[in-house]
Amino acid sequence: MSTQQLPVVVIGAGPAGLAAAAHLLDRGLDPLVLETGPVAGAAVREWSHVRLFSTWGEVVDPAAEKLLAPTGWVKPDADTYPTGGDWAELYLQPLADVLSDTVRLGATVTGVSRAGRDRIVDADREAQPFVVHVTHADGHEERLFARAVIDASGTWTTPSPAGGSGLPALGEKTAADHITYRVPDLKDPAVRARYTGKRTAVIGSGASAFTALAGLVDLAQADDGVGTHGVWILRRGISGATFGGGEADQLPARGALGLAAKAAVDQGHADAVTGFRTDAIERDGDGRLVLVGQDGRRLDAVDEVIVLTGLRPDLTFLSELRLGLDERLQAPTALAPLIDPNVHSCGTVYPHGVNELSHPEKDVYLVGMKSYGRAPTFLAMTGYEQVRSIAASLAGDQEAAERVELTLPETGVCGGAGLFDEPETAPADGGGCCAAPATLQIGVGAPATSGGC
Repeated sequence: MSTQQLPVVVIGAGPAGLAAAAHLLDRGLDPLVLETGPVAGAAVREWSHVRLFSTWGEVVDPAAEKLLAPTGWVKPDADTYPTGGDWAELYLQPLADVLSDTVRLGATVTGVSRAGRDRIVDADREAQPFVVHVTHADGHEERLFARAVIDASGTWTTPSPAGGSGLPALGEKTAADHITYRVPDLKDPAVRARYTGKRTAVIGSGASAFTALAGLVDLAQADDGVGTHGVWILRRGISGATFGGGEADQLPARGALGLAAKAAVDQGHADAVTGFRTDAIERDGDGRLVLVGQDGRRLDAVDEVIVLTGLRPDLTFLSELRLGLDERLQAPTALAPLIDPNVHSCGTVYPHGVNELSHPEKDVYLVGMKSYGRAPTFLAMTGYEQVRSIAASLAGDQEAAERVELTLPETGVCGGAGLFDEPETAPADGGGCCAAPATLQIGVGAPATSGGC
């Protein structure tokens, strides 16, 4: 079998991975989707309680919709906001069902390379197929071959730590029983009991931190939530940009979410601690947690800590491939300057495709949230445009691959000046941005009517 007759292996059966499969099929190519979880959209289901701040009209891929149409699938109201659970059950699962045997569940990719070539060897490299090592849920291992590899595995499994240096704070691992790196589902009775009447620190300044703060406020105002209080830990100072785009945000639900976080502070349901970079997490005599800053500050003890400082890509299973990644963001080299939160303005990220996502290793691509590395503000629409372009390129249609078929809204959460930045690095449009990554970059938040949860 020639390399061109082999399938395109897609790693991950989330939104970007399933969309990639749909676009590949639309181009007459054979996809093979490998998903480590027991169901499609496994990562999305882990935040099923969180409402997106993108509408249904913005989170359904056109090629996927075309594939679903003959089954009688009906697209939900385009103007409504799904939860993660809605997205998984009403869209991702039906799409995976249509793709059928193209999607293999419980299949964890443990390594990708060129057949017979480690990353050192040049000779005849590009003529060799990719070799993909897979471990299945029952423990048996398999070796597959592919003409191309699209890594849509996301960043969900590798949250960033509380430590301000990018490393876990001293004591962070030993305090793990009172730390979570996810937005808690406060409608779950067991989870609600964990935070009810407690003092909880929320570390982070993106959309996920806003969501967690809004949830704690709702709990504090409930009849059973007396005594619940938040402590919002920000590594930067508070400015007009801290709470996102507000009413000017072109994703209104995201803007409303930032305003809800501001209200939490203004109304006294949460204290804001600014310019605090966590260096250590210690226990006091009662077993509560004390956060210690790099400047020596020690905060009053808290019962729980919610760490929402962003996500980072797992690149370990790609170590034998020649990837061109930015040394800071761990995003593709050509893409990184367009999304760099240190310098980029809210309105400057434009749709991108195969050219920005290519690597020195031909025909391997990181897409979806993983393509952004550690950068924030990823939108599902961006991922759909990425895989459309890549599928066109693999099919030999370079004109379509380089054509832009998407208009993105201006972001309300992106780079900007803060406590540790020079003022001149702030975007020219001023208040429309804030810095520091959100945890759920696909667009997590809620319509203003839902109180941000």
